[in-house]
Amino acid sequence: MSDFDPYKHNDDDLAVQEAKPKLKRPPLYKVILLNDDFTPMDFVIEILMDFFSMSEEKATRVMLQIHTQGVGVCGTYSKDVAETKVYIVNDYSRENQHPLMCSMEEV
Repeated sequence: MSDFDPYKHNDDDLAVQEAKPKLKRPPLYKVILLNDDFTPMDFVIEILMDFFSMSEEKATRVMLQIHTQGVGVCGTYSKDVAETKVYIVNDYSRENQHPLMCSMEEV
């Protein structure tokens, strides 16, 4: 048998401290809608309520910001969620024959 005793204290042993991994938050992305002269305001409000879970009041405020300033933020998400929202909004807009453009940019 071995002379090793795991319970015996030995001054030659080194103390080892586990390194904690440094976790970094993933980057966030803003999903934005761009104004155009053809998409009805009611359609924009519908998109904001259906795809971004906004109340009618908040959706109306964001729609007016898009209309007056040319762009409005729909929400901030992780990259995968933002990409998915951009895709489904653009797809839904095309299905309904509207030129509304949705895109994303890093925060």
